[in-house]
Amino acid sequence: MSTSPLAGTPRTDLPNLDGVEHPARWALQHISPFARWVIRRRYDVRLHETANIPVSGPIIFASNHVGIIDGPLLAIFTPRQVHALTKSEMFDHWFLGPFLCWAGQIPLFRVRSDPTAVKLALRTLREGNAMGIYPEGHRGAGDLVRFNRGAAYFALVSGAPVVPVTMVGSRDPGGGLSSIPHAGARIDIVYGEPFHVERVGWPRTREQVGHVSGLLQKHMQVQQDHALALTGRELPGPLPSEENDD
Repeated sequence: MSTSPLAGTPRTDLPNLDGVEHPARWALQHISPFARWVIRRRYDVRLHETANIPVSGPIIFASNHVGIIDGPLLAIFTPRQVHALTKSEMFDHWFLGPFLCWAGQIPLFRVRSDPTAVKLALRTLREGNAMGIYPEGHRGAGDLVRFNRGAAYFALVSGAPVVPVTMVGSRDPGGGLSSIPHAGARIDIVYGEPFHVERVGWPRTREQVGHVSGLLQKHMQVQQDHALALTGRELPGPLPSEENDD
């Protein structure tokens, strides 16, 4: 049993997850095969180096973010069921919102810290399942220059390995914020070598999280360079100057 830090003994457990239910899983289990068939009717989706994905245990998929369809692609094609942190605005849509909940995606309020989203993600990991996160925080060039600390935080709290994901082709060069690739486009999804870090119990300092985040960023950039060389592809470049995904 953990004790309060006020008693002089630091806690090493996860944050209190009592009453936090695991995100829905039914759609990911039963709809994904059909969804893959439908998407492949329009796009040439290719998966690479899936052997880098652990077959069991908690895992964090950390992906670059170039196009609006990155989230569905990650959830539908990844061999493990992925519960990805998804900006809360997407859940406001009359149809898309219920569908995302049904598909087990996790709403994230990005303006400030969101304890509910954090606990849902940690519950997913505690149950030995997979969560997804976009360290860049928004759609853009996908080059990982901007890099938030969330992925490193979840790795430190849970001890779960982080598998880098490089999406290439999910937005055409010059395409806008909400554009989708042209029909017949080739989309490559490359799973990089896992990044491992020892679990750190409470309290975790900002310095610790920042240090691990820097290491993870460099690891993901190296894996992205490998992915681009492997596929012979290039990233689509930045969004048009008048658009952003804040």
